[in-house]
Amino acid sequence: MENPPEVLIIGTGRQTAFPDASVLDMLAEAHIGFECMDSRAAARTYNILVSEGREVSAAMLLPNARN
Repeated sequence: MENPPEVLIIGTGRQTAFPDASVLDMLAEAHIGFECMDSRAAARTYNILVSEGREVSAAMLLPNARN
């Protein structure tokens, strides 16, 4: 990454979940902090960090749609 964020907020739907360890290892090796939380909390946290002028990115993981 050319300009990595300080922190990556990972929204995981209605419940908090964690990505595969290989993803977390990649973030750690790139010196990118990360937080996993439900998507509503992730959106709130992202907005707060942006308002503070922090270098932050968010990834919102969408659950599979069920019929």
